[in-house]
Amino acid sequence: AELPPPYTAIASPDASGVPVINCRVCQSLINLDGKLHQHVVKCTVCNEATPIKNPPSGKKYVRCQCNCLLICKDTSRKIGCPRPNCRRIITLGPVMLIPEEQPAQPALPVPSDGTRVVCGHCGNTFLWMELRFNTLAKCPHCKKISSVGSALPRRRCCAYITIGMICIFIGVGLTVGTQDFARRFHATYVSWAIAYLLGLICLIRACYWGAIKVSYPEHSFA
Repeated sequence: AELPPPYTAIASPDASGVPVINCRVCQSLINLDGKLHQHVVKCTVCNEATPIKNPPSGKKYVRCQCNCLLICKDTSRKIGCPRPNCRRIITLGPVMLIPEEQPAQPALPVPSDGTRVVCGHCGNTFLWMELRFNTLAKCPHCKKISSVGSALPRRRCCAYITIGMICIFIGVGLTVGTQDFARRFHATYVSWAIAYLLGLICLIRACYWGAIKVSYPEHSFA
C-alpha cells in the first residue's frame, strides 16, 4: 500500500477569506474556520483526520496504511491500529526531532530484526526472523518448506547416507555370518530385517535432504 502524502500545516484562505486546508487523504478542502485551536481536523468527505499543527509535546503522529491518523508517545516503538477492520501492528523507526516550523511527518513502519530471503520454490522474497542459517523456513507466499542456506541439507544428507550404509553393511554381515544360526533360530531373520530397514529409511531421508529446495538470503549476515 502506498504511504499517505506528507502533512502540511499551512492553511491558506480561500476566495472568501476563510482559512482552508487540503485533506491529506482525499485532497478535499477542509474549512478551518473556528478550528485553528485544534491539532487535527476531520474531513467531511472521507471522515479521515488531518493535522494542522505539530503534535503536543511528547507526542507524534502516525498514519496507518488504512489512513487512520494515530497520536502516540514519541518514545513508542510499536502501536496498534484501533480500527476493527485493520488491527495492524506498526513498528516505528527511531524518533527524529522535527523543528517547530516544520510540519509533522508520519513515522514509517520498518521491519524488525531479520533478513530478507528469496524462496527456493516460488522466488518471492519474505522476511526471515532467525539470525542464523541452517534452519528450515516456511514461505508465507507458497506455504512450502525450504532450507535457509545449503549447509543444513548437505550436512544431513551426508549423515543419513553414512548411517544408512553402515546399517546395510551390518545387515550384510549378519546375513553372511549367521546363516547357519538362522536356520535353527528363525528369530535371527528379524535382526537382518531391522538392519536393512534402518538402512533403507536412512537412505530415503538422505534423498529427501538432497532434494530439498534451498532459499538464499538477499544479504549475508554480518
